[in-house]
Amino acid sequence: MSKLYINGRWSASETGREFNSYNPANGSLLDSVADGNREDTANAIHAAEEAFKKWSVVPAIQRSDYLMACYDSMIKNQDLLAEMITREQGKPLKEAINEVGYAASFFRWYAEEARRIYGETLPSNAADKRIVISRQPVGVVAAITPWNFPLAMITRKIAPALAAGCTVVVKPAEQTPLNAVTLFKVLEECNLPPGVINLITTSQPRDVGEELLHNPAVKKITFTGSTDVGKYLTKEASNQMKRVSMELGGHAPFIVFDDADIEDAVNGVIASKFRNAGQTCVCANRIYVQESIMDEFISLFAEKVNAFSVGEGFKSEVDIGPLIDKDAIQKSKNHIEDALNKGAKLITGGKQINGEGNFFEPTILLDVAEDMYICQEETFGPVAPILTFKTENEVIERANNVPYGLAAYFYTNDYSRSIRVSEKLEYGIIGLNDAIPAVAQAPFGGMKESGVGREGGKEGLLDFLETKYISMKFKNECEQ
Repeated sequence: MSKLYINGRWSASETGREFNSYNPANGSLLDSVADGNREDTANAIHAAEEAFKKWSVVPAIQRSDYLMACYDSMIKNQDLLAEMITREQGKPLKEAINEVGYAASFFRWYAEEARRIYGETLPSNAADKRIVISRQPVGVVAAITPWNFPLAMITRKIAPALAAGCTVVVKPAEQTPLNAVTLFKVLEECNLPPGVINLITTSQPRDVGEELLHNPAVKKITFTGSTDVGKYLTKEASNQMKRVSMELGGHAPFIVFDDADIEDAVNGVIASKFRNAGQTCVCANRIYVQESIMDEFISLFAEKVNAFSVGEGFKSEVDIGPLIDKDAIQKSKNHIEDALNKGAKLITGGKQINGEGNFFEPTILLDVAEDMYICQEETFGPVAPILTFKTENEVIERANNVPYGLAAYFYTNDYSRSIRVSEKLEYGIIGLNDAIPAVAQAPFGGMKESGVGREGGKEGLLDFLETKYISMKFKNECEQ
């Protein structure tokens, strides 16, 4: 059984309860995990609170060294970490290896940024005063992470928190607890002081979440997940005016203009839509193709999608792994059925693959309209809906006509259009001829109902820092 990690030690839950983790590719039992509760969470918060007193004053250069050690340990254990991603989350091993590298890159980036937490001096309006601006860590941070990127979403939160001088309590998704446990075992090699990072695995997310929200020692909540849950967390956190960073749901448009390189655009749609079996918050959800190139686009797109191999992620030929669970399968089915009932055409795929595991055929739908569920909700599955448009202004208006604003993509070779469209799309992340824009050194986050705050880049560090203004008055003349 895998245990909780609190104050530098592995321990069972206070209740002794545990829950199971399963392989989505075949339903096999992987291991049991300690089922943390509210009392365990309070213990972890207390450990983080005590550790903060010392960690917050560790010189930045030393915190930087710790973070680089975390990076090195992850790279050294890349195979171990990637195999656990594939085993418990399901994505193909080649994608899992990429995730480990991406996840580790946050430790390297913030190891460097830890040395660059600068203050300021400002001109005073009096000769006997000086104005100093300093930045200090906010305190204990609660990090609530999802299952679709079970390592990267943890490191994207804890790396800047540690760089800033904060301590952390992590609650991973109940679908992928073993990934978090494996990561913490790898980070344990780095000899971080006890209590600096803590892990609560649980099948009771509401109970644990309530403690994280209501315990006054927690000063910040950082969350990646659904918009509905993010709104609830934000509302509850406001009772104590806790800081929040919310990376929430999206509904990304992917626009292909008639001047684009069509093969490049098709490859971009494939990379965006079918990576992780469509289970990403920034994947293409509405694919808009200009009418004049539709036939050429759909012919090449269908040819490439039909060549995909679906299966267990450890097989080298596999392109798409399983969905996370049966609910994910059902949602893809519901979206396809609704679209077909409202006039869409099925080009390829459309069905669950029989047998063990949560496998679903990569699917293309044509003649899709905005009143279909698939254009209003995240599918989180390998289903690509195609819509057509006539003009630039029309497609921008349609692309923006959702409450979400996380990521958007468009392909064009027109320089003027690239500027116009980039500025008019109401999204926090824009991929211009780039289907995979996320990197550690750039700010990741959304507009509208897709969230608050940014993760990654220098902006991601600022969210873990308080700004303090110090006005100093002194004797302006030397005493004789």
